[in-house]
Amino acid sequence: MAERVGMVGLGFMGQAMSSNLLKAGFEIQGFDIDGGRVEEFREQGGIPVSSPEAAARGVSWLLTSLPTSEVVREAVLGPEGIAEGAVEGLILADTTTARPEDSAALAAECATRGIRFLDASVSGTSAMAWEKDLLLVAGGDEAAFEAARPYFAGFTKAAYRLGPSGSGARAKLIINLVLVCNRLALAEGLVLGMKAEMNLDTLLTVLKEGAAGSKVMDQKGEKMIRADYTPQSRLTTSIKDVGLMLEQGKRLGTPMFLTSVYEQIVKAGLAQGFHDLDPACVIEVLRAMSGLPQRVEG
Repeated sequence: MAERVGMVGLGFMGQAMSSNLLKAGFEIQGFDIDGGRVEEFREQGGIPVSSPEAAARGVSWLLTSLPTSEVVREAVLGPEGIAEGAVEGLILADTTTARPEDSAALAAECATRGIRFLDASVSGTSAMAWEKDLLLVAGGDEAAFEAARPYFAGFTKAAYRLGPSGSGARAKLIINLVLVCNRLALAEGLVLGMKAEMNLDTLLTVLKEGAAGSKVMDQKGEKMIRADYTPQSRLTTSIKDVGLMLEQGKRLGTPMFLTSVYEQIVKAGLAQGFHDLDPACVIEVLRAMSGLPQRVEG
């Protein structure tokens, strides 16, 4: 008989992760506030439930995929929350890109309720998630992390423990910092090529195959060239993540020059109405600054 696990949050990433867990042989009882997402989950073979509490009932492991630390806290400790349905020793793995201090505080509160909390952030787009090409970085108790490995193997290619609670969330912010700066560099280079009227397909090919090649080019290069901003994530999520990165830089006293520039470019994109577009749309901000026509409406 398949082991049943819990899931709270069935958005872009949650749907992909739950699909892979189902393929790995787990049963999943899942919750989301969006009825459309719940119906898609049901069609995949998941078991919809009515609340985070119900998602936690009777399982030894539960995964959350939610937008912010505040939403996670409410889902865990609020009315009809995970804590109300949790069995003693539940391992709660939170994949949210979160404030590290919030993750550490929630872990401490969960511990008083017999819940083992891991900040277990994932690196990769939703498209990568469907291909089980996610990297997981976790913070929290080592024994809980080791016990969770079989579950992590169901939806990731690799999982690493970075240290105590909050370490996974902090590592995810560092990963995203490097990622967004790479994304901005790619957009800047492609706009230069556009202004020079170069063959963009060939330019992207040589960028990918040369020393500058990166996964960012693989994932976002075609989208930037074709102005295809179908969201794998959204620009509103990007601005939230960048705010957390800059907050960590201020807290720890580290320079954040490139991240600060990226934040301003994203704010310009949001001002143009690009909220629900893929973050690859930052190239449109640079195109406009260079005098090229906008290819998308916000």
